[in-house]
Amino acid sequence: MRIVFMGTPEFAVPALRALVDAGHEVTAVYTQPPRPGGRRGRELTPSPVHRAAEALGIEVRHPEKLRDLGEQSAFAVLEADIAVVAAYGLILPQPVLDAPRHGCLNIHASLLPRWRGAAPIQRAILAGDAITGVTIMQMERGLDTGPMLATARTAIDAKTGGELAVELAAMGALLIVEVLADLRGFPPEPQPELGATYAAKIEKAEARIDFTHAAELIERQVRAFAPAPGAWFELDGERCKVLAAEVVGREGVPGTVLDDALTIACGFGAIRPALIQRAGRPVMRTEDFLRGYPVPAGARVP
Repeated sequence: MRIVFMGTPEFAVPALRALVDAGHEVTAVYTQPPRPGGRRGRELTPSPVHRAAEALGIEVRHPEKLRDLGEQSAFAVLEADIAVVAAYGLILPQPVLDAPRHGCLNIHASLLPRWRGAAPIQRAILAGDAITGVTIMQMERGLDTGPMLATARTAIDAKTGGELAVELAAMGALLIVEVLADLRGFPPEPQPELGATYAAKIEKAEARIDFTHAAELIERQVRAFAPAPGAWFELDGERCKVLAAEVVGREGVPGTVLDDALTIACGFGAIRPALIQRAGRPVMRTEDFLRGYPVPAGARVP
């Protein structure tokens, strides 16, 4: 097939490579424009999909928006059989949705209609879902409301957001290749409205740990936001990210350190960080962190 690929983060890279490996002709890649990044936060940094496309020798386009008639015409001129979209980051206007012969297919990181929207992986973990997966869906004007062609499932277990994203990216890459190999064999089915939920974008404030919450909820928060943005708390005015933690069956005043292993009381139960990262420092095990930064029992964590 003659394909236009549209994606931005690392999650989308396996699908792009899989389409090329399957022998499809990826005529162009659309991705978000380079953003400030690098060590100083000022250098314009291309997206992971941008870098992968360049390495594959594919033309890269990164318009700021697709509402412009000129951009829509440039898209239509590609005469694609289909567009494959994976975490692109821009809403596709109707002329773009209609331009490819078979429309636009989206690789979405949830089992639709649950967790439509921007942050399905994190929301599934935060909610305590047991199962998640990927859905290949036909795109339409609504936000992740289009008919579904195929799904694949996996257990969440104790996976972090980062681990789950890697797994779902690989699953999505395999599934989109399977669907495109036999498009007629995957007739679109309308999504049921029963069970529909919305995965709102993660706000920065959500990453701060509130120790009045139950330890079980905080442990999910830690997993959902690992490795980025990282759930965090303040210790002596310094931000400390928690990248792994365990629930401990102890009680105390929320925010109180209960022992010399940094077990912290929560609204119900307690949490014991296993991996911590101080600002500008590497990730370390909690026991190593405490050797250089001892926190006595009875200390309070705001």
